Amino acid sequence: MNRHALQVLEFSDALDLVAEFASSPLGGEAVRALTPSDSRGWVEAELRRVDQMLGFLLRADDFAIPALPDLRAPLRRLNVEGAAWEGPWLRDGAELLRSARETRRALLQHAEHFPLLAEIGRRLLVLEDEEASIRRAIDASGEVKDDASRELKRLRAEIRGLRSRIVEQLERYVASLPDRFRVPDASVSVRDGRYVIPIRREGRSEVGGIVHDESATGATLFVEPPLAIELMNRLRGLEIAEAREVARILLELTDRLRPHRAELVETLSALIELDSLFARGRYALQYNGHRPEILPAGTEEYRVVRGVHPLLLAGGGDVVPFDLEMVEGERTLLVSGPNTGGKTVLLKGIGLISAMAQAGIVPPVGAGTKLPMFRDIYADIGDEQSIEASLSTFSAHLKNLGELLAEADHESLVLVDEMGSGTDPAEGAALAQAILVELTRRSALTVATTHLGQLKALAGVEPGVVNASLQFDAQELRPTYRLVKGIPGRSYGLAIARRLGLPAALLERAEAFLPEEERSAAQLLMELEQKEREMAAALAAAEAARAEAFALRREIEEREHAVRKREREAEARARQQARDLLLAARAEVDAAIREVREAAAAATVTQEALNEAARRARRRVEEAARRQAAKVPVEAPRRARRAARLEAGARVRIVATGATGTLLELRDGRGVVETNGLRIQVPAAGLEALTAAEAAEAARPQPRRGGWSAPEVHARPEVDLRGLRAEEVASALHPALDAAIQADLASLRIIHGKGTGALREVVGELLRADPRVVRIRPGGIGEGGTGVTVAELV
Repeated sequence: MNRHALQVLEFSDALDLVAEFASSPLGGEAVRALTPSDSRGWVEAELRRVDQMLGFLLRADDFAIPALPDLRAPLRRLNVEGAAWEGPWLRDGAELLRSARETRRALLQHAEHFPLLAEIGRRLLVLEDEEASIRRAIDASGEVKDDASRELKRLRAEIRGLRSRIVEQLERYVASLPDRFRVPDASVSVRDGRYVIPIRREGRSEVGGIVHDESATGATLFVEPPLAIELMNRLRGLEIAEAREVARILLELTDRLRPHRAELVETLSALIELDSLFARGRYALQYNGHRPEILPAGTEEYRVVRGVHPLLLAGGGDVVPFDLEMVEGERTLLVSGPNTGGKTVLLKGIGLISAMAQAGIVPPVGAGTKLPMFRDIYADIGDEQSIEASLSTFSAHLKNLGELLAEADHESLVLVDEMGSGTDPAEGAALAQAILVELTRRSALTVATTHLGQLKALAGVEPGVVNASLQFDAQELRPTYRLVKGIPGRSYGLAIARRLGLPAALLERAEAFLPEEERSAAQLLMELEQKEREMAAALAAAEAARAEAFALRREIEEREHAVRKREREAEARARQQARDLLLAARAEVDAAIREVREAAAAATVTQEALNEAARRARRRVEEAARRQAAKVPVEAPRRARRAARLEAGARVRIVATGATGTLLELRDGRGVVETNGLRIQVPAAGLEALTAAEAAEAARPQPRRGGWSAPEVHARPEVDLRGLRAEEVASALHPALDAAIQADLASLRIIHGKGTGALREVVGELLRADPRVVRIRPGGIGEGGTGVTVAELV
């Protein structure tokens, strides 16, 4: 990739920005080493890995790459047989193994969702025994612990004891010296690794021993007295033995790692790779980047959605994103407009977005971005005047343009700032026009900025050239930085001069000097800009109205859903309450029947007594029905209520039970309804008048049992309870009994299976407790045997 272009685009600064998100210097170094690739396969694979890291960070938001020590040099040392690692290297080696172990576990936990990361995780070496051995022997500062071996512990204990003994003896010896030999505040110190005492020079011959140092004035000597020499020699021997034991321990630990050198190198490489992906994933997460679709080189389609200059975005503040789409046949975008409008920032943003994507970094772009691969990027941006090379600004531009013209083709991205500037406007425009036509005909994707009106007209005569502008607020005279394709921009030079206070007469004279065609073009551009602003405002208003309508529709749908939910709940409550009413009424009927049977069973009972018992039974049923009807809240049905007026003599339906009858009386909001020989008081709101057809249908004779008519039910002569738990039996058995009683079945066959007999026992208990069951028996031959219980009903 063209180094000059990457330097002009400040690509290294963008890499530094991404590298700041790494967990370690090695990871940051790996990010800074990234360069744009021209291999589509590598770029797509790398962006997929970054995308998976981004998803992984969203799922495991507390994940971070653990400590990553730089062991590249020590790992090379493992190639040398007999070479031992130093203590700090072994400490870092244990830290590397811990990082590998924890990272591998974290990645493999989510292998199903992030297979590319799991693939890296499987490259990480796990050596728990070696890691534990190093941690037992080496402390956090990289020193060998006393407990690393028994011998080392013994030697260090002896060394400490001997040192204390030497210091004590030397302190006593100093205290015994005459005052003329002693130095004030004298204390035992160490010189060249040996314990010494300070004495005055005149005491040298008296004290004897070995002089190891003297003071700056020479008046004080640091002497190892004879009494300490032998003890120091013993100490020195112990220290040599200690060093030998430490070296043995270090070599032993190193030798445990040596066979795994290749895997350790791969582990370090994989962790660095992961830290690089971690940095790129965090960068994309921080700046809301979306993985762009990478198109083959030479593809004419180019689309950036909500793109932002990466360095500008990192600087903070409000940044206006740009949308840019180049379709087939459009190869050159000519951006015009005033200075300070952001044209150079746009150029660099376009270049950096492609360079970062081809380096495996998700750039700050929105979803839907499509970028073709570029074999190379060429950029001529900024003032590159060189005094040393005797080049003017114009000459430097020509040098850059000459280089890109020599190499740019249909797989290149060309970025040129201030096309045609730096020389005579007419000549500059002619040269720029020729270069743009050449690049367009080569099908290079070219983005150029200019102030020259002649170039703005190129879009009308050369196929593939498209005008664009960065909007400028003509009222406030400030840039909006919004890219508008298809319309060239004005320079606003005279308008800015007027805003800055130049004399009006002078500005009028300047306008008069403008060629007629330029004044006409400026007027046309002003009108186009006004229409574009009006269209943008209208579009914004339409979008706002659409959003409001969408929100209103969603609110209505939510309300409708809530209403339907309440209706379903009300209907379920009404059904349950109606069932409770039926069960309670049936219990009253059963009790009344038992009363009548008991009265009939008495031999001495008279006909009058039977009639009185029947009347009492009827009253009990009617009273129970009234109590239950009063408890049932009336829910508004989903269909509209019939508008027919309720009046005495009308055929009506009791909403709660579905029973039909004749309304006998209506008073104080309550009605008396006669249905199948029973008179029931029901709230008027719980009644609805029948249509003529419904009344005729209800008047037809219906088979009935006793004096109560229940809503139609679908009863079966058997119920299968197999597979249910004991606590689930009642909820299945009771409805089956209810249906069988209402359908006037003589018996109900309950299938519970043989098994352990638990279900059979529960079924027996429930049936014996139900007064409607006359007798229970096991199934006979052909009925299922002991796997079935038959309940005979009243």
